[in-house]
Amino acid sequence: VQLQASGGGLVQAGGSLRLSCAASGSGFRINDVGWHRQAPGKPRELVAAMVSGGTTNYVDSVKGRFTISRDNAKNTVYLQMNSLKPEDTAVYYCAAEIIRWGTSGYYWGQGTQVTVSS
Repeated sequence: VQLQASGGGLVQAGGSLRLSCAASGSGFRINDVGWHRQAPGKPRELVAAMVSGGTTNYVDSVKGRFTISRDNAKNTVYLQMNSLKPEDTAVYYCAAEIIRWGTSGYYWGQGTQVTVSS
């Protein structure tokens, strides 16, 4: 199973981006999902998460601006980012707990750069 993240780019402060993370492979289902980010010189942090039942959680700094969602039919997870700020600049990674052939594993996407200019 592979996770492919896309949608990053350069945007002005106040703008929006939507990140996508598509899972490919066979014989799997996605359980919990999350988006993490890592800015230069800072540790990676969990930005948004969604458990299989649909409950979501966000880090305080993005509440009200970011929305995590999923399309189970497409095996894709999204992160809608609105009202972006320069401090949102980071490499964003998707991650998911994936159940495949009865075994659980945690998978990471390759990261996509988000740069917010002031």
